[in-house]
Amino acid sequence: MRKTLKAFSENLDSIPPADGKRSEPCVLLTRYRSVRRFSERLCKPLVNEDYVIQSMPEASPTKWHLAHTTWFFETFFLPAVDKCYRLFNPSYKYLFNSYYNAVGRQYPRPQRGLLARPTVAEIWNYRERIDECVAGILDSDPSLSSEAAQILDLGLNHEQQHQELMLTDLKHLYSCNPLRPAYDTCRFSGPTHSCALRFDHYPGGVHWIGHDGSSFSFDNETPRHRVFCEAFQIGSRPVTNQEYLEFIEDEGYQRPELWLSAGWESVQTKGWVAPLYWEKQDGKWMMMSLAGPREVRPDEPVCHISYFEADAYARWADARLPTEWEWEVAAQDAAEEGSFVEDGYYHPLPLRSGQNQGLAQMLGDVWEWTQSAYTAYPGFRPVAGALGEYNGKFMCNQMVLRGGSCATPRSHIRTTYRNFFPPETRWQFSGIRLAGDAA
Repeated sequence: MRKTLKAFSENLDSIPPADGKRSEPCVLLTRYRSVRRFSERLCKPLVNEDYVIQSMPEASPTKWHLAHTTWFFETFFLPAVDKCYRLFNPSYKYLFNSYYNAVGRQYPRPQRGLLARPTVAEIWNYRERIDECVAGILDSDPSLSSEAAQILDLGLNHEQQHQELMLTDLKHLYSCNPLRPAYDTCRFSGPTHSCALRFDHYPGGVHWIGHDGSSFSFDNETPRHRVFCEAFQIGSRPVTNQEYLEFIEDEGYQRPELWLSAGWESVQTKGWVAPLYWEKQDGKWMMMSLAGPREVRPDEPVCHISYFEADAYARWADARLPTEWEWEVAAQDAAEEGSFVEDGYYHPLPLRSGQNQGLAQMLGDVWEWTQSAYTAYPGFRPVAGALGEYNGKFMCNQMVLRGGSCATPRSHIRTTYRNFFPPETRWQFSGIRLAGDAA
């Protein structure tokens, strides 16, 4: 199993080992506590009622996220280091298993909001008990195997994914409440920089894409391989609310010639007339944010856009979406300058002064849809066992997004990261970067 896990991680994300080889348990413990405490920090604004409601089948209650991320360590890490480990509560194996068929049955995803018990207090106790077990091992075992260290690091990156989902799921939950409650008094950005959209050109040629194995990556980012790109151009920044408003005002949602067939069906059956969380009040476009409702700001990147909407907008703008390999080639020289969850804005920011050089906001602010279907890289092999179900089995009917968002932890994102969602998905912080062919 050690060889198959190598595809997930060669070293530890963001904390290099002192000897250049393998991190010691004390370094792992520091990172473990940091990630787990950040989940607790995200829960500070919540009251008990916020933890338990499921607003749609695709979302999960915060209580379930807290339990599931703990279940991951209990299911995969603790038995790897303690063959005599006994489950905290055997029923949790069923209740908080997400989709690992090799582990056993799963409680139905659309019904997670029905789990009034175990209580929120019991889930916090569960987290505390598992944290004690993990900390005890990391504090006392100087010979932690590479296999166990890699499982632990995978679990931490898995929890960071759920930290983002906690925020996006809470935002959808609050948007369903007519009181429009706020998650927190989020920060707002300072002075912004008005910058016309520009297209940067890249010549055709052979490029390497995919992760090189020098730090943590998920298996779907590997193996590193060569691709040939025809000459292309890519937008210098994401599409803004103002630019998307022009699409709306030009009857973009009423023109079937702009839409893919499945996208037009979604527009008709779901009544889309604007991005998710937008609504018109007294002649003004308002939007729901994690700070509550507010007026749409023209200079912010448009977000909560489906792939179908991104594709239709690109066609309207006489452009297209980038392929994921075009995006990665262009992003290799981009600065890490966007907004991430640690910044506390919880919303994509307008372009700020000094961000107009090169490609702006490639990382952070909004996930950017690509025109690429989520499929395996050449030579891809999922890892053996239950952990092989993490990514590979979802390589069907999904589209790739790149770059991270304002709800993504900064240490979690990289230019090779492949996110994926069905094309109708809108509740993530997803936006648009245009591309086109170039001579």
